[in-house]
Amino acid sequence: MIDTFKKDVDSGLSATSKYLNSKYFYDKIGDAIFVEIMNMPEYYLTKAEFDIFKNQTHAIIEALKLQKNNYFELIELGAGDGTKTKELLKVLKQSDYDFKYVPIDISDNALAHLEASIISEIDIPIEKMQGDYFEVLKSLKQIKHPKVVLFLGSNIGNLSDEKSKDFANKLGASLHKNDKVLLGVDLIKDASIVLPAYNDSQGITKRFNFNILTRINKELGGNFDLDQFDHQPEYKEND
Repeated sequence: MIDTFKKDVDSGLSATSKYLNSKYFYDKIGDAIFVEIMNMPEYYLTKAEFDIFKNQTHAIIEALKLQKNNYFELIELGAGDGTKTKELLKVLKQSDYDFKYVPIDISDNALAHLEASIISEIDIPIEKMQGDYFEVLKSLKQIKHPKVVLFLGSNIGNLSDEKSKDFANKLGASLHKNDKVLLGVDLIKDASIVLPAYNDSQGITKRFNFNILTRINKELGGNFDLDQFDHQPEYKEND
């Protein structure tokens, strides 16, 4: 893992347009900060999806054409703390659907907390998988049972256009006939709504983003002076 981290940082910072892979936001500290982000009044994404999963649960199940007597695996890419997904899991459990929940996340810490909460709150079969999307997609093809793949939180927006196409192609290649995908994406909104969600007044998002520099310093022996950096989100409605 540390060698991959080093390689990805070197590749990103050596590029003409420098970048750092968003998956490295997430360690124990980053996970905790992201929970703070989800609870911010400005961060509408989690609230919107939670509302959908809480109040449109049966419509989601109907749209996915799930059958109670047909076993399936519910696979979530980038599961995080599972707050919104639990609303779906509770209804599936209460309605006696035959399924297993397979949360996938880059963070071992997030998966451990999610597994513990699922066992204590819902008590359903769960099999967690640690890794990034591109690595794990290869293994999904080996699952012969029907699959429902959740990719929520507009996480596809963390990928470049090229990476998004690559991801979509690899996801499609990992599915069998009649497998299903539920993709959660944000719509274009006014900048007055979007920008505060990524530039909150408390500076929580800034701490989250700076955590990747802290990780580089701590884990890779970097020497970034965080006082020399600023957090400057940009958003254009027409791009």
